[in-house]
Amino acid sequence: MTAAHTGGTDPAVLTEPAALGLTAPGVPVDLAPLVEALSPGAVVDDPDVIAAHSKDRAVFAPIGTPRVLVRARSTGDVQATLRFAHERRVPVIPQGALTGLSGGANGVDGAILLNVAGMGGILDIDTVEQTATVEPGVLNRTLKDALVEHGLSYPPDPGSVDISTLGGNVATNAGGLCCVKYGVTKDYVRRLTVVLADGSITTVGRPTAKGVAGLDLAGLFVGSEGTLGVVVEIVVELIPAIPDPITGVALFDDIRDAARTITEFMSSGVTPSLLEILDGQSIACINDYGDFGLPEGAAAMLLVQANGDGSLERAAADLAVFERIAESQGATEVTISDDPADSEMFIAARRSVGHALEKYAMANGGGELVDDVCLPRAALAEFFTRIQGIAEEHDVLIAVAGHAGDGNMHPNVLFDAQDPPSVARAYAAFDAIMATGLELGGTITGEHGVGVLKNRWLAKELDPVAQRLHVAIKREFDPRGILSPGKMLGELAG
Repeated sequence: MTAAHTGGTDPAVLTEPAALGLTAPGVPVDLAPLVEALSPGAVVDDPDVIAAHSKDRAVFAPIGTPRVLVRARSTGDVQATLRFAHERRVPVIPQGALTGLSGGANGVDGAILLNVAGMGGILDIDTVEQTATVEPGVLNRTLKDALVEHGLSYPPDPGSVDISTLGGNVATNAGGLCCVKYGVTKDYVRRLTVVLADGSITTVGRPTAKGVAGLDLAGLFVGSEGTLGVVVEIVVELIPAIPDPITGVALFDDIRDAARTITEFMSSGVTPSLLEILDGQSIACINDYGDFGLPEGAAAMLLVQANGDGSLERAAADLAVFERIAESQGATEVTISDDPADSEMFIAARRSVGHALEKYAMANGGGELVDDVCLPRAALAEFFTRIQGIAEEHDVLIAVAGHAGDGNMHPNVLFDAQDPPSVARAYAAFDAIMATGLELGGTITGEHGVGVLKNRWLAKELDPVAQRLHVAIKREFDPRGILSPGKMLGELAG
């Protein structure tokens, strides 16, 4: 297929639809039966609208030319679309709000874009079972806001909490800032209703708080990135409203001292509700982006919160442990605050890092590759040492922010997208970061997903038996290979 780029060389090899036995992009397909089967106005063939829906937020990921866009409004629309595509062997790219960072929702040539963002209903909030039943297009923030009056909370909170959907969160097994204590999306998915590639529908998971009947099929769909089926209904588990935290900030002249603080603190027996890291470059970009007033000049900042499960005394004691450890590891300054305004300001600053780095990139050549390797916490100090070496070797700027408490780092490679040598060095640095993550016992992605940016790296992480199992599962759920061809599992198909 032909992949369109915003610059640079193709960082991923996409499988040709024809090689998978799918209908080739240039072969005409009569869309009239599809139009008739769907809700009025669901099928969009305007090239400009299709192009606008053909990419997520991953810069430099390949983008093809889809055949048509379907804006699904119901489960029936999803079923009809997949039946149509399955019968004619037309590739389908499931999509939500297009906030992903790996190119998983990007269009491929000749595909149907199946967008479920319009299925945005909160169907039920059950305060007895402490569950919420939602459609895939519900925004994470919308659900959180709806739960406030019930005294309940849905903990997973990706940085894109205000713009990402629950369906997308399920597709990538999204995490977020509080996952060090409260876990990630998969820990809260109780039940899923899924339309398979041939249009058949099934409900997987369990209806009750406990249940072990059969295999955990729901777990297969969480993090499957639209390669096995299209989720049309989600039942998530809830918890009582999360108590307000006490916040701590520690500054360091050496980011490796911050890493050692993370290691010592997480082995102290304390469970923070949040533990984040920003390097010096990220801090500078955030201050340039907005009026956050973060301390200038530090090599790293740790942001920690503890809520003591509602006990202010316990939360204060937990942060006293953090303060002692940070100072013992060379922190130049440690500040503890129970002022909610301080907490809100620091969290807003942390959430802004993506926008801040994007602003910096646009002002300095427009190049940004966002990584999200996840490492054992004990390997973080060595990781930062190697990041510095990678930046120097490839002559690129790497800014790092991350969920320090669970080792999920987000190194951002910043470069001049208008300069081919700079682009080539950036891709080399990106690959070096992933290789380093694997060498240190980690994984190529903690929450952003594989998509197309990392699909050739999945085979490097999985052993041969695991690769075989992935391929077998894909063929069982999607025998004609129409769902997200060439994406997450594309490099395993052969």
